[in-house]
Amino acid sequence: MKPLEAIEWCNIWATACDQEAGAPRLLLVGDSITQSYYDAVARLLDGRYRCARITTSRCAGDPQLKREMALLLDEFPFAVVHFNNGLHGWDYDEPAYAAGLADAFDFLRERVPQGRLIWASTTPVWEKSNTGALNAARTDRVRERNRLAAGLAARRGIPVNDLFSRVIGHPELISPDGVHFAPAGQEALAAQVAACVER
Repeated sequence: MKPLEAIEWCNIWATACDQEAGAPRLLLVGDSITQSYYDAVARLLDGRYRCARITTSRCAGDPQLKREMALLLDEFPFAVVHFNNGLHGWDYDEPAYAAGLADAFDFLRERVPQGRLIWASTTPVWEKSNTGALNAARTDRVRERNRLAAGLAARRGIPVNDLFSRVIGHPELISPDGVHFAPAGQEALAAQVAACVER
């Protein structure tokens, strides 16, 4: 049996679905971090992109991730897909994560052949103590997943949006749970995502 979390979830949101023509479509794929900055990205890119999101607990090693992405990829033509995956699926070791991510990259390239694909690095994990200390074990795994992802992206010509570096020295941006971001952190991530998409 494949590794599963106690709760698996998926959230899909798309705007301007009734418009066949208009600004190009942008799809953000990620987890709850992506979900938290989505509204700010949509606001920053309003009028330039029609935004949608798929946020999910599925790890890249889980074949369900591709089925969830297909729900929107089969429905709309996307000009840009901004993709992140790495803070779930801790029961998948890093080789299994990398194999699943390579498969997800190739799936996205096949489904969005004329669109741009951007990989977003996974953000660090802090301790819940509000001391600003990193959770060393989890963050070390995030670093390794980011290293593997960067190599896979480079071999496929996929640019990297380095969200890890944007927040690593800024514990003031994190929420008390050590994983998610306070409003200032969400805005900081959104600004970087929007700028990366526009580049």
